[in-house]
Amino acid sequence: MENVHLAAEDEDDLYSGYNDYNPTFDSEELDNDVGFQQAVRTSHGRRPPMTARFPGTAVGGRPIGTSFGSRMPMGSSMGRPTTGAVQDGAARPMTAVRAAGYSSSLTRGSTFDPLGQSRGPAPPLEAKNEDTPEEKIKILEKKVNDLIEESCLAQGNGDLQLALEKAKEAGRKERALVRQREQTGTADHITLDLTYSVLFNLANQYANNDMNTEALNTYQVIVKNKMFNNAGRLKVNMGNIYFKQKNYPKAIKFYRMALDQISNAHTEMRIKIMQNIGVSFIRMGQYSDAITSFDHIMSESPNIKTGFNLILCYCAIGDRERMKKSFQKLICVPLGIDEEDKYISPNDDPHANLLIEAIKNDQLHQMERERKALAEKYIMTSAKLIAPAIESTFAAGFDWCVDMVKSSQYVELANDLEINKAITYLRQKEFNQAVETLKTFEKKDSRVKSAAATNLSFLYFLEKDYDQADRYADLAMNADRYNPAALINKGNTVFVKEDYEKAAEFYKEALRNDSSCTEALYNLGLTYKRLGRLEEALDCFLKLHAILRNSAQVMYQLANLYEMLEDPHQAIEWLMQLISVTPTDPHVLAKLGELYDNEGDKSQAFQYYYESFRYFPSNIEVIEWLGAYYIDTQFCEKAIQYFERATLIQPNHVVWQLMVASCYRRSGNYQKALETYKDIHRKFPENVECLRFLVRLCTDMGLKEVQDYATKLKKVEKMKEIREQRVKSGRESSARGRREGSASSDSGQSSHGASAKGERLSVKLRSLPGSNEPYEASSQRDLDASYVDPLGPQMERPKTAAKKRTEEDEFADEELGDDLLPE
Repeated sequence: MENVHLAAEDEDDLYSGYNDYNPTFDSEELDNDVGFQQAVRTSHGRRPPMTARFPGTAVGGRPIGTSFGSRMPMGSSMGRPTTGAVQDGAARPMTAVRAAGYSSSLTRGSTFDPLGQSRGPAPPLEAKNEDTPEEKIKILEKKVNDLIEESCLAQGNGDLQLALEKAKEAGRKERALVRQREQTGTADHITLDLTYSVLFNLANQYANNDMNTEALNTYQVIVKNKMFNNAGRLKVNMGNIYFKQKNYPKAIKFYRMALDQISNAHTEMRIKIMQNIGVSFIRMGQYSDAITSFDHIMSESPNIKTGFNLILCYCAIGDRERMKKSFQKLICVPLGIDEEDKYISPNDDPHANLLIEAIKNDQLHQMERERKALAEKYIMTSAKLIAPAIESTFAAGFDWCVDMVKSSQYVELANDLEINKAITYLRQKEFNQAVETLKTFEKKDSRVKSAAATNLSFLYFLEKDYDQADRYADLAMNADRYNPAALINKGNTVFVKEDYEKAAEFYKEALRNDSSCTEALYNLGLTYKRLGRLEEALDCFLKLHAILRNSAQVMYQLANLYEMLEDPHQAIEWLMQLISVTPTDPHVLAKLGELYDNEGDKSQAFQYYYESFRYFPSNIEVIEWLGAYYIDTQFCEKAIQYFERATLIQPNHVVWQLMVASCYRRSGNYQKALETYKDIHRKFPENVECLRFLVRLCTDMGLKEVQDYATKLKKVEKMKEIREQRVKSGRESSARGRREGSASSDSGQSSHGASAKGERLSVKLRSLPGSNEPYEASSQRDLDASYVDPLGPQMERPKTAAKKRTEEDEFADEELGDDLLPE
């Protein structure tokens, strides 16, 4: 106790001694304390409890030599009794001497680790034994459920074949599961829900893959099993399959069987089944039975589609009064949507404005808009359908429909019906009535006025009354400057006046208002094409092609632009894409033949020209090219049929008959050629070329008619010379009147006489051509002019149809779309 500091009673400083160091509490020296280490290694803490003979610790009277001294009870420095001291002579229970975190097995240098973290992670849990039958059954059940889920996901992704394969595999696994349960004697635990899910999914996937027989068999397995609850509802699916197979009587039978097994509590499902029954009756033409179903639905739970179908049925049987009543029921069907005023902020409350902005375009509002648009579509279609039938005239019928709509919740549709009335006038070719109807909208609100003025502008544009078209286009633009159709019509009226720059500005403005306006983009491309800005025109049509992938007009314009840009390979590429869309267009095929001919590929050119001739055998240019091709390839007999067809198309053109005779002559059939020339001479007795060939053939064949034909040839040439003299003298006299001075007049007469004399001389020399002299033609368009006598040593190539186009007929074949697209 010498190290224990006792507080003296007479000390004034109550806090003295607190800074003194007591070596008793030095835990760092415990490792060197032999007594303490000996006590730690003994069995203290593991000894069974025992009763002490005298007050003390659980050690009894055995003293332990430690630095703490004896374990005898003693008073503390504050006068408190020692722990374990006996109070009033009673024995206390034994207390623990083992501290937390210490054990008798601690060795020198061990760390303090009360949680046992130094021993590493806990050993893994013992794995389940998967060899037991129950575990195998659970694993198999999980695989079946996973396969069903994978099948449904594959169907959602559009991979119907994979969905069917997964459904079949799930069926095989489920049957294996049932057999395994039967083998283990746990057949009572078979999950009926799992079996139902497997069969239902399999039948559904069969139906999706158009395997209707397998789907019906699988549904039949489910329906006949009495252990499945509510399996009778699946007869609706069976009825749908029969409906798809157009077996409508059997579909109605299954719909009615399903209807009998569904309680009245499921009203919505019963209504849908009855609607299917009504549609099936319509397909069968039994409108009275369909009306019965639709009438019941409209009395129980009216909806837009059923009301529309009911009107169709009454139209089919021609019941005017019922049509009117059904239309009134249709426009009274509640849509179950909120008013648009809900999405308009009533005040400047920022929180309310944020809420309205959040719900203004959410999915619910989009669904409401779609439902309203669908209802308006059905009402408009119904009105256009019944208007000509419910009254003596369609105008009176439209007026009745307009009055009914104005008194309903669809007031906005009244103006649209009026415009449809005008369009109906147009379809009946009553243009004045259409114009009068549209003119009544000039004093209506801006939206309707703009639509009516746009239609009026379009009408006047088609009638080529461009001033009125321009006036109403301006009116439409003033009513609604953001109306792209009005801007397009305005641009068209400027385009026909050849003010292409201004027209382009209107088309650009229309595109700024509606970037998806294909008419404006097409017309802008045409405008750039007229301005000679071919690259910009090409850019417009390429953009348009990205929007309208299969538009034949756009592809043709692209091909034409590449041809103008002298890129024939790209032009051919676009025309090849075009004939994949319109494979029977003869003008496109002829254009391909022309491009290949210009490239020197005669075989490809012949292929496309021949295809063009097959689809349109009346194109003179194609016929001319094919005939010239066969002459060029020394197959004159084949060329005859083409020139004969040209003769039928243009019987007053002697050139085609001369070509037929020339083909006979070139092929060596002189007798047939002579007969043909004689026939031509009878039809065209003043044709010089025909008489020349007759003279030549008769001379070569030694016929007596040669003198007659030679005489006729001289007369015809003389008449031709006189006519030419008259034409020239008329020209000279008109020129002489403009001249001044008599001297110049005399010189003009002398020169004219000399020229006339020369002409007469040349006519004499050419009256009978020599053996090697080429036959002459009377005009440049006569194809026979380029042919020489087959008896001569030389032969020129014939002209082909693939000649260089002039600027006037550059777009002669452009029937696919070099016209403006009015709105």
